[in-house]
Amino acid sequence: MTRSGELLKAMVGIASVNPRAGSGPGFGEAAVAEYVRGWLEARGVRAELREVLPGRPNVVATVPGRDPRMVLLESHLDTVETAGMTVDPFAGTIRDGRLYGRGACDAKGPLAAFMLAAAELAAGDPPPFGVVLAGVVDEEHAYQGVLALISDLGDAPIAGAVVGEPTGLVPAPAHKGCVRYTVRALGTAGHSSRPDEAVNAVALMTRVIDHIGAAAPDVPPHPLLGTATRCVTRIRGGEGPNTVPGRCEIDVDRRTLPGEDPVEVWRRDRAELAALIPGRIEVDEPFTVDHALDTPATSPVPAALSRALEAAGRPAAVQGMPFGTDASKLARAGIPSVVFGPGSIADAHSADESVALADVDLAARLVADTVRSLGGGRS
Repeated sequence: MTRSGELLKAMVGIASVNPRAGSGPGFGEAAVAEYVRGWLEARGVRAELREVLPGRPNVVATVPGRDPRMVLLESHLDTVETAGMTVDPFAGTIRDGRLYGRGACDAKGPLAAFMLAAAELAAGDPPPFGVVLAGVVDEEHAYQGVLALISDLGDAPIAGAVVGEPTGLVPAPAHKGCVRYTVRALGTAGHSSRPDEAVNAVALMTRVIDHIGAAAPDVPPHPLLGTATRCVTRIRGGEGPNTVPGRCEIDVDRRTLPGEDPVEVWRRDRAELAALIPGRIEVDEPFTVDHALDTPATSPVPAALSRALEAAGRPAAVQGMPFGTDASKLARAGIPSVVFGPGSIADAHSADESVALADVDLAARLVADTVRSLGGGRS
């Protein structure tokens, strides 16, 4: 077993499903946060729990450095649900060098790499910059953990952040943002034997869905992220098999690019969709708003990470990611951030989620080398 195997097996074995859709045993992050705190303290890393929501604490640890500036290593404690998994979600089964289970890839694998890096840095001479390691709650739902962390950090001199997510060990200084909203078609309900006397809301909504599928967002592509996207993700309509439906709703997911304001995007979409069938279409306020990330690859922490990759014989090129992360919240708070970690996003949330343990070990070494390569000089 690699040095990450025992740690990650223990973390995956502690259920920490985000309670966005329920509660009970296995929901919430308290138990895994306590484990992370204890593991770090046993290795000389000062760590504490900071409650964000009732019974749901962030864990925040520090490794002092020679320079007052610090590097933030941030990843999340919560996972998505486990229904439909084809592997035991909490067994941490190791097979052919991969560890299987919910959170193995997203994002306990990256967090384990950060913990190993922090322990290594704490065991030697003080690193050039200090390290703040944060395992946060609620990334899979409403981002309350990272928002609380930003408040806790205050004016701390954070030089930059590495945010742990599965990127295949390729730095991602850019990712898309998102705005999600509900669209409602208002028809007139009636008896299905007399459909000509009713206005079928489902039929109205098909016109909206067809329009969304045909009308791509008119935004110039981003060099790392490509094009903005818009798609329908859920539909709800109908009251019975013999009733012409008077209402139909869809949820829309619009992925935004750097430079786009998600709320302004929603306002334009609202006007566009409402105009399709005047008086029959309503567009609700967004239920999710998240900004895109676009950190210059030349800023200190991403550049140091690329140097560490190059020194290890790995490609130092950067990439963009289509999904959102805590990094965009940190960047909007003035902390230049890059997303990085072991594992593939294709394995995240999957029925047989897993991560290669060798990649977790390599990520730990690369992160430790990144902190060391910042040096004590100006940046």
